Amino acid sequence: MCLALPAEVIAIDTAVDMATVSLGGVKKEISLALVEGVAVGDYVLVHVGYALNRISAEEAERTLALFAEAGLSA
Repeated sequence: MCLALPAEVIAIDTAVDMATVSLGGVKKEISLALVEGVAVGDYVLVHVGYALNRISAEEAERTLALFAEAGLSA
């Protein structure tokens, strides 16, 4: 089973179409090649180093809360 995690975009490098995201204090570099119009402060679903889709902050918070409730840490 594949799982995409919501993460907040904290920096963008438009020269290489990459972003830095934060998830629970962990920072990771991801590709924005599959999603257009992402800005700092947006939330994206991340899977294997790629942003798959933008989501609302509310949806990200709900998803992370469900992970925590299930005993999973992101």
